[in-house]
Amino acid sequence: MALSRPKFTREDPETRRADLIAATAQCLAELGVAGTSVREVAARAGVSAGLIRHHFGSMDQLILDTYRFVGERVSAAIDGAIAAAGDDPYARLDAFLEANFRPPILDADLLSTWLAFWSLVRRDPRVRQVHAEIYAGNRAQLETILAAIAEARGRPLDTRLTGIAITALVDGLWLEHCLDSTTFSPAEAVEIARSFARVVLG
Repeated sequence: MALSRPKFTREDPETRRADLIAATAQCLAELGVAGTSVREVAARAGVSAGLIRHHFGSMDQLILDTYRFVGERVSAAIDGAIAAAGDDPYARLDAFLEANFRPPILDADLLSTWLAFWSLVRRDPRVRQVHAEIYAGNRAQLETILAAIAEARGRPLDTRLTGIAITALVDGLWLEHCLDSTTFSPAEAVEIARSFARVVLG
């Protein structure tokens, strides 16, 4: 998910923060964690290194805020797709699945950025907490839809475990397609996930 990064001007603090976050996401996608330094981010954002310390305190905090921001962008894309689908829970489930396999979520640059974040999850408790928040939010989106389907069908459903299962499948298909887009098409990924959901929902 490429983040647009305007050229630096003397603008308000939020604009400057957004510019630095965009530059950090770009660095992480291209250079990984090891190559994402204060100097590199500042150069790409067109600002002084001191501005990073001023707005974020440290490079670690900037990376943490970038992870949270990218996660919010993904959630917003899914939210928009679900809202556009209307009130029918089955249409909303289809919208959830389809949103994961089209831009801006289906993006090789986004994969590179996620991999950089994931490399920090096991060794940094603050990154691990943000990771947990992002994935809990994504599952909550899906569980709400699943609960509406269960209510419409008048049948009980463990929405938590079902949400985990569908999320894991979607994540696996998304990862594989980003790594090698010749294996299957986005439409086929959606159909695989949809078929699995049908089986799980009975």
